[in-house]
Amino acid sequence: MTTTTKPAAPAAAGPARRPGPAALALRQGRLEITQFLRSRESVVFTLGFPIIMILIFASIFDNEIAPGVSYTQYFITGMIATGLMTVSFQNLGIWIPIERDRGVLKRYRGTPMPKWVWFAGKVVMVVAIGVLEIALLLAVSVALFDLRLPDESGWLTFGWVAVLGVTACTLCGIAISSLARTARSGSAVVTPVALVLQFISGVFFVFTELPPWMQQVAALFPLKWMCQGLRSVFLPDSFGAREAAGGFELGRVALVLALWCVTGLVLCLTTFRWTTKRDG
Repeated sequence: MTTTTKPAAPAAAGPARRPGPAALALRQGRLEITQFLRSRESVVFTLGFPIIMILIFASIFDNEIAPGVSYTQYFITGMIATGLMTVSFQNLGIWIPIERDRGVLKRYRGTPMPKWVWFAGKVVMVVAIGVLEIALLLAVSVALFDLRLPDESGWLTFGWVAVLGVTACTLCGIAISSLARTARSGSAVVTPVALVLQFISGVFFVFTELPPWMQQVAALFPLKWMCQGLRSVFLPDSFGAREAAGGFELGRVALVLALWCVTGLVLCLTTFRWTTKRDG
């Protein structure tokens, strides 16, 4: 008589390990980056527009605005700041209303995923695309227009100006997205603001040659200070005497950008909406 033995029961599996906060943010960021890259219009506008503007303006205007400083060098620093603003402020201000209007944000709010993960994904996307934008702009500027790269201290200044500037513009982009009532109105709300800021902040024109009232208005917003901080990185120290205050004022640049970070955060917390008004 033969005996049969029953196979041993499989060991009970333990509870699934939940990913940590960093893993959640990176996963959401990877999703946001993928969605961005799948939109040809966004890729061309965000990454291509600043490069196209550099190629056009630098090819037309090649005069010197100060000893040893060409208009091209001056303009490139402004376009780097503009590129960072486009990636953060303009991109978020246009795309968040689209997601809200399509009900994406409403559905996301109904999931068990923490709400901060969605915001973290946007930040990861902005940082990744911003780094790519800076690399492309610097590569074009160095290869075609002899832009002088900074030394170690210059890169340090570049780092904190870029971080504070992108943070302020990201928060302001999320905040201004609440002004758009529909998906189509996002571009109409954000694009004019971005263009006006570029014209009055010393991107297309030398800042000190603008009317005094225009300089005072521009000084209220982050882009002017981002441009000024980046000029201290890529232009000679002697050019500081040509600034409105007779110097690059890096301390004030840091203060204003930090204040805009706080202001942008307050605006986000008080104005951001997950649903459209028709959804309640």
